[in-house]
Amino acid sequence: MAVKPILTIVERDFKYFFRYKWWVAGMVSMNLADLFIMAVVYREMVNRNVIKDYFVFFAPGLTITALFAAAFMIGREINMEVRREISHYMLSLPIKRWELATGRVLAGGLRGIIYMAPLLATTLGITYFGTEGKIFPGPLEFLTILVTLFLVSLGTSGLSIALAVSTISFEKYITARGVVYYLLFFCSTVFYPIGLIERALPQLTLLARYNPLSCGADLSRAFLLRNPPFAPYMLIDIALYALIFVSVAMFAYMKVIQK
Repeated sequence: MAVKPILTIVERDFKYFFRYKWWVAGMVSMNLADLFIMAVVYREMVNRNVIKDYFVFFAPGLTITALFAAAFMIGREINMEVRREISHYMLSLPIKRWELATGRVLAGGLRGIIYMAPLLATTLGITYFGTEGKIFPGPLEFLTILVTLFLVSLGTSGLSIALAVSTISFEKYITARGVVYYLLFFCSTVFYPIGLIERALPQLTLLARYNPLSCGADLSRAFLLRNPPFAPYMLIDIALYALIFVSVAMFAYMKVIQK
């Protein structure tokens, strides 16, 4: 496998992403503000019988939302490249199409991981000091969290690219992205536990339970808060999410750039 061409594409996309360092810093600050302002306010509004401490509960969910948003940004760039036919230039490079596709998907996933790193560090501190037993994940548990987050980021990168190359219309892409955001964000356990969804909207329980964002957030909570308990389906669901959308994205991207 030719690793160097793939790493070249990853490096290119990293430089593009971090070209606007202050913008990235501003986005991270905005995510932290969501946690330290919104979650603190909601903590005083949420029934303690439903969620004991909303601030601590929401911290792992915020990490997932930031990861998802950052990994999804690769799609916007690729949609722009397709519309402006920059993809023709990419084909002129001495890189095979599958190497190009692999590099783009991998870059999106890695960018998501790096972007959410300070948020994960914040979450570790909050869940440690915010729990009665001072819970901190063991080495294997922490590694499982990192692998899980990377798979979520990789799958999201693939999903974003698949949507980006499905249309050359920027308006249609933005609309599709908005629908995906709405479904995956708000029909998940990122903001509220599955028990609340079961009682309030039982018809959405299945979607919320197997939503990859739900599985990512709940798996993190399983090791950081010990609630909910870890279940193998969480890892299986996320692995399938990554496998399916990485495969779809690579196939779709290779097809569209050869037109």
